[in-house]
Amino acid sequence: MSRALVTGGAGFIGSHLVDALLAAGEEVRILDNLDPLAHPSGRPPAHLDPAADLRIGDLRDSDDVAAALDGVDRVYHLGGIVGNGESMVNVRKAIDSNAGGTATLLEAVIARRDRIRRVVVASSMVVYGEGAYRCAEHGIVLPGVRPAAQLRERRWEPVCPECGRETEPVPLGEDKPLRPISVYGISKRDTEELALVLGGAYGFEAVALRYLNVYGPRQALANPYTGVAAIFSSRLLGGEPPRVFEDGRQIRDLVHVSDIVAATRAAMDAAGAPGRAFNVATGRRIQTGELASRLCGLLAPELAPEITGEFRAGDIRHCFADTGRARDELGFEARTAIEDGLPELVEWVANQTAGESGDAALDALRRAGLVG
Repeated sequence: MSRALVTGGAGFIGSHLVDALLAAGEEVRILDNLDPLAHPSGRPPAHLDPAADLRIGDLRDSDDVAAALDGVDRVYHLGGIVGNGESMVNVRKAIDSNAGGTATLLEAVIARRDRIRRVVVASSMVVYGEGAYRCAEHGIVLPGVRPAAQLRERRWEPVCPECGRETEPVPLGEDKPLRPISVYGISKRDTEELALVLGGAYGFEAVALRYLNVYGPRQALANPYTGVAAIFSSRLLGGEPPRVFEDGRQIRDLVHVSDIVAATRAAMDAAGAPGRAFNVATGRRIQTGELASRLCGLLAPELAPEITGEFRAGDIRHCFADTGRARDELGFEARTAIEDGLPELVEWVANQTAGESGDAALDALRRAGLVG
């Protein structure tokens, strides 16, 4: 029987992927270091299926990686740390864990490329940095990072770099230049480019998936740098209103974890996938303030979102994706609407007891001068 390795398989997305692979009758091994940000207890989560072969080890350790790859013929690489804020405070950890861990894994894959047929790498929308925009006069423009002086004046919308007018956000295609504006974004860009470049050079198949904002059961609520839906839910679970930065009109595309799993599995077998990157998204938009309001209504109707008017270094204004390439090449289209996915998340959150650590994380960012 063939065997798949899922790095980060004890985590949020990884554990759902492991479940799907096992349900399909596949043999699965997990390599996970049980990082305290995702696993505060230091133990594997209770929901992790014991049918998977769990190896506790670090992607940066070549011996751990070699042992995990024994008998493996395909790799789903989801391991690493997440979060723009975490990466801006702990720079070395982010680069070592994501880019360094990927380099260690790929060196081992290269040595075994005669039997490892494909590596699917989890990337992120953060590799794009700020989104793409349309100027009424100059067409599609790429404004890049918003100047701090503009943000201090609470002028949130990116402006045309040619004429200085406000712009309209448009969906991001995979061909947009990668211009990350956080350390996390840099580390994920390096992760996907290492896989695609080395796959092309050494002849093993590699695919990069740029996940948009993932949500669903099993998110690490104790991690203050995890996805926006989980951060808001964690606040509400502690009886506090969700904290929304800027004016709450930032646009995001929330993708249910079941759809992420479906796209990730499709990328392992799609004939036209190797050597390419794909957006994994719904193609539908939601503003962060609206998301916070919906979660309040479901979890704590007596509360309302707190619109802070503050900004954080490394945050983008708008990001939502063009989904055409994934549809055409992977046969993937998201199935779970947010109207169905959020109640499922809320039902799961209501049974959790994770402590809320967002205030401490925000204080750390303020001390570092990363909140304005």
